[in-house]
Amino acid sequence: MDAISEVRWGVIGCGEATETKSGPALQCAGGSSIVCVMSRDGEKALSYALRHGIGRAYTDATELINDSGVNAVYIATPPSSHATFAIMAMKAGKPVYVEKPLAASYEECLRVNNVSEQTGVPCYVAYYRRYLPYFQRVKQLVLGGSIGRVLSVQIRFAVPPRELDYNKTNLPWRLQPDIAGGGGYFYDLASHQIDLLQDMFGIIIEAEGYATNMAGLYRVEDTINACFRFDSGLTGSGSWCFVSHDSARTDRIEIVGDCGMISFSVFDYTPIALHTEHGLEIIKTDNPRYVQMPLIQAIIEDLRGGRPCGCNSVSATPTNWVMDKILKR
Repeated sequence: MDAISEVRWGVIGCGEATETKSGPALQCAGGSSIVCVMSRDGEKALSYALRHGIGRAYTDATELINDSGVNAVYIATPPSSHATFAIMAMKAGKPVYVEKPLAASYEECLRVNNVSEQTGVPCYVAYYRRYLPYFQRVKQLVLGGSIGRVLSVQIRFAVPPRELDYNKTNLPWRLQPDIAGGGGYFYDLASHQIDLLQDMFGIIIEAEGYATNMAGLYRVEDTINACFRFDSGLTGSGSWCFVSHDSARTDRIEIVGDCGMISFSVFDYTPIALHTEHGLEIIKTDNPRYVQMPLIQAIIEDLRGGRPCGCNSVSATPTNWVMDKILKR
């Protein structure tokens, strides 16, 4: 498609991510602005528009997509509607930036990719951690040989239930299968971890898992264990528990090599730990105020005819495949 000189976003969804991560970045990035927003809750949409100096507010996604002032669409809704809105926007000739995961299933991701290919309209996905300085530093250490040949990777994640997880009549949307797509907190959080590992080590071609509900607070799985193999032959494993005791709280990925180990967090941004024969080195790396800014700027550069941004729907789809395999979906 032709280059866009000034990217004018229509934003579908007015949730937390748009308040603190993406919305300010879309407004502050060079060559970018938000011209309208949409929420099914009209008061919420109008409040968001007024607070952020945005000209128009809608309650209908079709109206936003067809707004003549919009030439790109950001989708910040739960995963169950990602594919529908993305396809609508691309068929209208408007590039899409969609929150992760790309869709509620691997099959829906394929639908999005097919429409993007047929229309020639790009679809980008908010795996923004790939572009953050913290994870770029981890990748540099790995590829630079700081721990030698990589032998194994392990994901360990455990958190206690949130207060709303006990409210069976008003569960968070991530725990409502018809809204979140059925994957619970695993589909929401593990997607970032798996995407990062595939960005470093290539595509995962085999994955198997065991998912269960141990606490009975809600219907979806709360405890998952898995193993997987990359196309290079490297193997790894993961353990996720969303109902642990607070004393077991863990957010850690370990990359083990024949000359050392790197450990880091995905959500807490604890300092990177490099273990080698020289001892332990703690590496502190600061991220920007708005964490989606580096990726959003890369997307805007691509849309304006500059360097291509690889964080697109095609590169995001294998993560859905891996999660569906682990959940045996």
